[in-house]
Amino acid sequence: MPLSNQLKNQHLLWRAGFGPAVEQLDNLDKLSPQTLYKAIHKAGSKKPEFIQAADNYLQGLMMGIQDVGRQQKQEISQEQRKELRQRSRDGIRNLDLYWIKEMVNTDAQLREKMSFFWHGHFACRNLNVFFQQELLDVIRQNALGSFRDLLHEVSKTAAMLNFLNNNQNRKDHPNENFAREVMELFTMGRGNYSEHDVKEAARAFTGWGAGAKGEFVLRKFQHDDGSKTVLGKTGNFDGDEVLEILLEQKQTAKYISQKVYKFFVNDNIDQQQIDWLANRFYKNDYDISKLMEDIFTSDWFYKEKNIGTRIKSPIELLVGIQRMLPMKLENEEALLLLQRVLGQMLFYPPNVAGWPGGKTWIDSSTLMMRMRIPQLINDRDEFNVKPKTDDDQMMGRNDDEIKEKSGGKQMGRVGRPINAEIDWSKYLSFYDKVAREELVNDISGILLQTKKAVGADVINQYSDSTSRESLIKTATIQIMSTPEYQLC
Repeated sequence: MPLSNQLKNQHLLWRAGFGPAVEQLDNLDKLSPQTLYKAIHKAGSKKPEFIQAADNYLQGLMMGIQDVGRQQKQEISQEQRKELRQRSRDGIRNLDLYWIKEMVNTDAQLREKMSFFWHGHFACRNLNVFFQQELLDVIRQNALGSFRDLLHEVSKTAAMLNFLNNNQNRKDHPNENFAREVMELFTMGRGNYSEHDVKEAARAFTGWGAGAKGEFVLRKFQHDDGSKTVLGKTGNFDGDEVLEILLEQKQTAKYISQKVYKFFVNDNIDQQQIDWLANRFYKNDYDISKLMEDIFTSDWFYKEKNIGTRIKSPIELLVGIQRMLPMKLENEEALLLLQRVLGQMLFYPPNVAGWPGGKTWIDSSTLMMRMRIPQLINDRDEFNVKPKTDDDQMMGRNDDEIKEKSGGKQMGRVGRPINAEIDWSKYLSFYDKVAREELVNDISGILLQTKKAVGADVINQYSDSTSRESLIKTATIQIMSTPEYQLC
């Protein structure tokens, strides 16, 4: 039996974005997937606004005259240096929350979802908020544009150059880290180049660095201008020319296409589909928008084997719930703690390879925590889980500092709910014309991207049926708390 437009469109909204918004529910069964995708694509073509997360104090330092800046740097005390580091960490915390809000509220879902993908592909940890802001802006500006432009621009960001040690890459003393990761993780993938290629490419990137304000700097006196041989080509290459050599390799198109397929379609790849996508991606000169159109308008994207098979990442799960149930959190720090507990905190990937995804999102503790989140948000359960300590993800703060910053409302193992004010009005009105006895089945059909039904009798058993409104609210929370809701 063919899938309904509603199911196809739910699938599309989860994969091309972060799930249906409550406002979109009325049209899911009326639009064709092709029409819906055109609307998603059009909205995603909007240029994003820069996300400014640094406070006025840090911005003032950045905008000051360089000579004054150097003087201040020499004169500031150890305590002031600590304050600067803390303000920058707080800025990254704000950047996380601002971007989450954008993911929840924007109409440009495809752009933000694609940016989220590139955020994991070009994984980078850096405690300088200005560097992270710049990298995020480069990714968001180019998320649906040219991978060629995206690769060149990301490779020149201060965040990436510092994270991969290219500021230490100098003539006669090359540092291979940047060149290796560009080949292994950003373009061709492991096993498609030699150690000699890495060494020669590293020489081409000598002298690439960043200034104090994050601007790209080519230090000519540190650059090796001798002849290099990379992937069979010989010349006096610089870094940009090496990136072009990597882009000339069809393996790069194949590597990117496969990674995009695993993120947006299925962890289990279909090699024939990968080859088709890669060939078109290469012929279209790395046009990301056309690659995504090839995926989302293909018949095979809507095959049953690709629906309800991907485990939502923690960010997808948290954003998806907020899109369906618009809410205002009393304490937004709770979102940071949830990210820590579930294993995915924006701007803090585990390593340069990013988050592995797939089944790694689920273990005995995270699955139970995921299924409790709707109850926590609905103020019916208490958040009494203490996350594993990670100084990077804690952004240099301990639990006491978070407690103080939260107005004394500690978020560790203290047995208190996450208070959220949910706006149920639009969600409730969507079910106005649904017969009471059909409510649970209809709610289940909206929230789950699979034909596998959640037993209405089980949901009814744990729902409040004293009124129609109570039934809709409690059944929704119960269905969101099922294992099936972890999939998309």
